Amino acid sequence: MSEFFAIDIKGLKKSYGSVQALRGVNLSVKRGEILGFLGPNGAGKTTTIRCLLDLIRPQAGTIRVLGLDPAKDPVAVRSRIGYLPGELNLESNQTVKAALQYFADLRGRKIDWQYVHQLIERLELNPELQIKNLSKGNKQKVGIVQALMSKPDLLLLDEPTSGLDPLMQQEVYRLLREAKADGTTIFFSSHIISEVEAIAERVVIIREGVIVEEAEPQQLINMALRRYRVRFREPIEPLAITELAGVTIIDQQSNNELILQVEGEVDHLIKVLSSYPVSDLQSESLSLEEVFLAHYQKEQGGEQ
Repeated sequence: MSEFFAIDIKGLKKSYGSVQALRGVNLSVKRGEILGFLGPNGAGKTTTIRCLLDLIRPQAGTIRVLGLDPAKDPVAVRSRIGYLPGELNLESNQTVKAALQYFADLRGRKIDWQYVHQLIERLELNPELQIKNLSKGNKQKVGIVQALMSKPDLLLLDEPTSGLDPLMQQEVYRLLREAKADGTTIFFSSHIISEVEAIAERVVIIREGVIVEEAEPQQLINMALRRYRVRFREPIEPLAITELAGVTIIDQQSNNELILQVEGEVDHLIKVLSSYPVSDLQSESLSLEEVFLAHYQKEQGGEQ
């Protein structure tokens, strides 16, 4: 059965002093799967990844990575993994090319440098620049290249598109889909719902050190929470809007302006607004923390 899973975690617990970071995590990732590990900051995403790599050791639980115990065979495990940490530390005086050569030497695996050059071109990196002269986004690109360059069996990515502009984010998504097509298992953490929805085949949600939900990416739309500011050309009576399911008026600046909070799909709101004299509509996606707060407060309220 272990050969079926790239990652198999049972009862994982990890504390930092009195703080319980992981409180019994159970999680399996099939080989060849792209799994999004979603949760607010501080939920336990990074701690889980570090346990998988044996960078830290849990107090309880079992871990198998590619059929191996990372605590017993850390070198064998890491040699088959491409890892992008949330904060990648690079030698500031090295060039991009020298940094990638350093990572290649560490891996001890034959590197296809033609593939590496393709990655550099697609991510629009200048290999001759020194790390200290790179922007945050370009440093992130170096991290992405070093994770992918060995064509690993498993990719562990912690917030992979942090600091990248939207166009470059899309290019990274394409690279990950291509890696999956070549047989790589991809496990990536994120606190951005839209990112997980874009590339994950399955989603696991962690909250306060516990897996609270597993879902298909399409189900994330039911957790989506947005805020809209609507301005009207003339004063209106918003009765039809207040009666819409999932729509809450959180502020009314005047009879000409509303601030709405919308949970789930917005199609029904747009149809109702079309009957009003709308002069402006602005949208804002709320943070994952706000989404989780609303989602789980609603669930808890339903249980009472």
